[in-house]
Amino acid sequence: MIGRLTGVIAEKTPPQVVIDVAGVGYEVDVPMSTFFNLGGLGERAVLLTHLTVREDAHQLFGFLTHEERATFRQLIKISGVGPKMALGLLSGLSVPELAQAVSRQEVGRLTKVPGIGKKTAERLLLELKGKLGPDLALPATVANDNQADILQALVALGYSEKDASAALKALPPDVGVSDGIKLALKKLS
Repeated sequence: MIGRLTGVIAEKTPPQVVIDVAGVGYEVDVPMSTFFNLGGLGERAVLLTHLTVREDAHQLFGFLTHEERATFRQLIKISGVGPKMALGLLSGLSVPELAQAVSRQEVGRLTKVPGIGKKTAERLLLELKGKLGPDLALPATVANDNQADILQALVALGYSEKDASAALKALPPDVGVSDGIKLALKKLS
């Protein structure tokens, strides 16, 4: 029902943020990957959302990427996996890491996530096999040469490839190399 929120970050308390949309504050639970990649208080944010309606509560869950939201939705379809456990999984493992663990059937990798025991990890691997796209496990491809140069510069400056790729996604697709590096550094700081 509520597919996306665009507004200003009013509060940030892990794992929840409050997004002020035209004077209405929406409480949104987010995975830690989304929490840390959101801006600070007062900054504009766009979150893709999933609304869960229960007998005693309506809960909004927010994500920065379509892949995160799709993976969350896939996880909550599994018997015994609720929204909180799905958020925990997405907080402990990125979508590509989860896809890789599923494709390699790595129980140990999933049990490192708090709240996931061996039996739950085995069930997750069984249920998710073939359902997380194989393309999710591969490193993100870079759209053009400028973005490749920006990514390489950020990695050379000491940023992880994951952080540098996240900063690249926030840049306009036709940005020049020097402007792109400046904008990405602002995002990363």
